[in-house]
Amino acid sequence: MSVSELERLKVIRNGEKEQLTFSDQEMQRRLTSLRAIMSELEVDVALLTSYHNVKYYSDFLYTSFGRPYALVVTQEDQYTVSANIDAGMPWRRTFGDNVVYTDWHRDNYVWVIKDSLQSRGVDPSRLGVEDDTLPWEMREKFQAAFPAASLVDVSKAAMRQRMIKSPEEIEVIKHGARIGDLGGFAIRDAIAEGVPEYEVALAGTNAMVREIARTFPNSEIRDTWVWFQAGINTDGAHNWPTTRQIQRGDILSLNCFPMTSGYYTALERTLFFDEPDQRSLELWNINVEVHRAGLELIKPGISCAEIANTLNEIYIGYGLLPNRTFGYGHSFGVLCHYYGREAGLELREDIDTVLEPGMVVSMEPMIMVPEGEPGAGGYREHDILVIGPDGAENITRFPFGPEHNIVGA
Repeated sequence: MSVSELERLKVIRNGEKEQLTFSDQEMQRRLTSLRAIMSELEVDVALLTSYHNVKYYSDFLYTSFGRPYALVVTQEDQYTVSANIDAGMPWRRTFGDNVVYTDWHRDNYVWVIKDSLQSRGVDPSRLGVEDDTLPWEMREKFQAAFPAASLVDVSKAAMRQRMIKSPEEIEVIKHGARIGDLGGFAIRDAIAEGVPEYEVALAGTNAMVREIARTFPNSEIRDTWVWFQAGINTDGAHNWPTTRQIQRGDILSLNCFPMTSGYYTALERTLFFDEPDQRSLELWNINVEVHRAGLELIKPGISCAEIANTLNEIYIGYGLLPNRTFGYGHSFGVLCHYYGREAGLELREDIDTVLEPGMVVSMEPMIMVPEGEPGAGGYREHDILVIGPDGAENITRFPFGPEHNIVGA
């Protein structure tokens, strides 16, 4: 048999279905809401291709490695489309069915999506796609495969659905916050003069991974990480650990990111190794002041923009607004440093979204003072809050501020 004769589509139901992160009722709730969006937009098929939406609506989190994946949703059915390289694992971890495309022909991915719909008697006239993440080249291939169909963006409507967390999601997020705290304590215990950043980071990562495995024994163990920075490396929020060794007087930045089945949580704290100088202490306390004020502001009925503009006034009073490096917080759920986030729920001046019960957001003010200036470094605190009917619950327990986080003195 030649390569040209090999099959293009496979169904690989290898083994038994795994226990998923969420109940069948929870997954059906999500899909029912998506199908309501599809009806409102008069979409016959939702062709979801992003990490975050494939995960949210199927519980399967793919690993791309340059290959495309999808979740196909009709009013009656849903199934993931995965690459042959992953064999039966996508089926085991999908809520619903799964079809597999092989490497043996060019553009098998698109061919299999079309063939699988045709085999189900579905010929879409309106096809829902994710314009915020879908590459233009792939969009053109979808259009060529379904020439009579209009391609309709469903990404923003799906994002709005994901903003409101269910009780099951909130339970996962609360465990994540607890596990992030454990990672933070492991990091603080590992801090010592001459220890490189990456070794401190490993201590936090190991502690979190082991606790995730204990708490969620049926889950994949993946993607948990730590950003730990010292000195000049604290200037950026997303600076990776290096081989730089901790020195006396260093400002330190502790950032823990436990990942449970694609659900991101975070703990971020400013620390100092030995006593900070006067200006550093002043800057740290100012940022803590903003952080405390932000925690008080988060409640139902306030808009993201209102929070940002109110906190800006504190920085303005100290002449530090130009030192602010990003927004004051963001939504939590299915997100990571290499896949999407709910951009409509970021605490920034240009976001008018009003906070509602069921939303989960961070408060994370940061200022950066350049090297060579008094108090140089990046100062950041980060707590996670679950919004309820009358207020918000802070689910982060690791203490913040100079009274708790000066180590090695």
